[in-house]
Amino acid sequence: MTDHSEPTATPDADEPTGRIVLLTTSHRVAPGVLSWPAWQTLHAADRVLCADPGHPQLPYLREAGIEVVFESPDAHALVEACAGGRTVVVLPGGEGDQRLTDGLARLAGSGRVSMPDLELLPGSYDLPGARLLDLVQVMDRVRRECPWTSRQTHRGLAKYAIEEAYELVEAIEDGDREELREELGDVLLQVVFHARIAEEAGGDGEDDEGADEAFSIDDVAGALVTKLIHRHPHVFGDAKAETPEDVSAHWQRTKAVEKRRASVTDGIPVGQPGLALAAKLAGRARTGGVTVELPRGEGIGYELLELAARAEAAGIDPETALRAAARAYRDAIRAAEGLVEPGE
Repeated sequence: MTDHSEPTATPDADEPTGRIVLLTTSHRVAPGVLSWPAWQTLHAADRVLCADPGHPQLPYLREAGIEVVFESPDAHALVEACAGGRTVVVLPGGEGDQRLTDGLARLAGSGRVSMPDLELLPGSYDLPGARLLDLVQVMDRVRRECPWTSRQTHRGLAKYAIEEAYELVEAIEDGDREELREELGDVLLQVVFHARIAEEAGGDGEDDEGADEAFSIDDVAGALVTKLIHRHPHVFGDAKAETPEDVSAHWQRTKAVEKRRASVTDGIPVGQPGLALAAKLAGRARTGGVTVELPRGEGIGYELLELAARAEAAGIDPETALRAAARAYRDAIRAAEGLVEPGE
């Protein structure tokens, strides 16, 4: 019995076998924005096939005068359609066409068929940062449909931003790259989450006022881009900066002009950990050219203030230094408890 599921005869070796082009596109790129090789291939093709009448590229192909046939051929039929040297372009759906690609692979591996040239042609492809678009879309849906997420407010989420920031610092200090990637994602989630809430009126879940104060993740990113360009004239303009100190000095001057601060201490959050606060104040005074003696008094607080100021002047972050010492102390305690081997 003859198996008719695949071609059983090899075409004449002199007969051109044609070409199958699978034209892929990214849903993160606007429909109709295709590469020049993609447009050239589409215009030159003998047939353009698409199984999905709702494919987002179709209106733009029609506008360009490209005729699209709505077919979903199997591998056998597609190979036959290329006989005589014809080029057939296939537009897969968003999830691809596993049935077709598997069928083509089986035919190619059978050794009984002279296969057309197979080409995967990216009509559009993701740029760096493209997955951030997915993140924004997923966050939007979760905000609308999740019972917990839909009720969250800026104030209610504030504690998570602090927790995630500390977990990120811990991953950095541990040198764990996998953990670092995950914690960066958690911090990014806080940014996207807050920005999504801010699209709604008020944003704090307490009233419906403040609709004119709504903003989106694009507003957040746009303001950040503007700030980075403005504060890096040595990168985006004609200014010169030879050392990191030059960059820092310019950054502080620019911030002072932007914020119109009356004091170098303006904008320093006093709710941060004490050593970090002390070092920040000392750094602002030093870079701002404000000469002031450290306050003197009785107690450990003033001693810690002096240590923090001394560390900052030496280029040491006292908060990081204390954490490192505390971690060593923790390890020593665990060793004394017999939970870890000495030197582990």
